[in-house]
Amino acid sequence: MLKDNLKTLRKNKGLSQEELSIKLHVVRQTISKWESGLSVPDAEMLITISEIFETPVNEILGENIEEKEKNDLKVISEKLEVINEQLSMHQKQKRKRIPCPAKKAESCLNQLL
Repeated sequence: MLKDNLKTLRKNKGLSQEELSIKLHVVRQTISKWESGLSVPDAEMLITISEIFETPVNEILGENIEEKEKNDLKVISEKLEVINEQLSMHQKQKRKRIPCPAKKAESCLNQLL
């Protein structure tokens, strides 16, 4: 929905209503009205908004856009999980590579622990 998408896009860009209003040459209250659904930007303004947010107009007008931070945290979490698995596998392989002569079995065991 337009009002939600405008607010989400603005927050994703790290802009306040005041900062966005300056970029669009409107008063802050205009941004507030758009975000609360009391009014809507005209077609020309939608094009300008899409350029500022680098987002197609149809996307701004379409389904709700999720906040970037939530998506970023999920992606980062998934990447960290993969990295941790790879690190764990690497550590296990490294432990297997330590040469352990029969005479020094006890000291080798201590190295593994």
